[in-house]
Amino acid sequence: MWDLEEGFWREGDRHLAGVDEVGRGPLAGPVVAAAVVLPGPDHPNHAAVRRRLVGLTDSKQLTARDRERFAEILPQVALGWAIAQVEALEIDSLNILRASQQAMALAVRRLRRTVKPDRLLVDGHLTIPGLRGPQTALVKGDGRSMSIAAASVIAKVHRDALMVRLDGRYPGYGFASHMGYPTAQHREAIARLGLCPEHRRSFKPCQAVVSVG
Repeated sequence: MWDLEEGFWREGDRHLAGVDEVGRGPLAGPVVAAAVVLPGPDHPNHAAVRRRLVGLTDSKQLTARDRERFAEILPQVALGWAIAQVEALEIDSLNILRASQQAMALAVRRLRRTVKPDRLLVDGHLTIPGLRGPQTALVKGDGRSMSIAAASVIAKVHRDALMVRLDGRYPGYGFASHMGYPTAQHREAIARLGLCPEHRRSFKPCQAVVSVG
């Protein structure tokens, strides 16, 4: 998980920012992105950080308990980190790809207030439009890069907590269990209750469904 970072560090990039998003597939809620810079080999805490992050990988491959544990550790050890989100209404206006890229761009801009990354390591096959500086897109990067894995965990834990809060605001949809994804439970709830303000009306399962507010 550190091999990619080590290659870029050897080439002279000191601060590498892992960037990832979660929430492209759900029918409800925002898309959330995070950007994280972990200490490199020239930092005195580098070895200790590597020990603390043993087992960190793609957030989808971790248990909820491990995600929570790493989400608590990462803000303590990162040189800088930031979160950003784009809400359902804007997703409908932009489309999900552009909304995801906008969330990632905003997370990077917020990160830059704390630390200036020399390179962005972006999960997926596309770089982030509108940002200056070197970027490297990494397909399945959250399982190949420690920095991207860190971003995926922070974004996932943040979004899950938000969906749990939305479950209390909009009871009956089951947001706390499926996090807005198109499960059978969620589709049945939409058919029974209609759409709430957090639903993405541009997504096919939500189209032509009556809104409840």
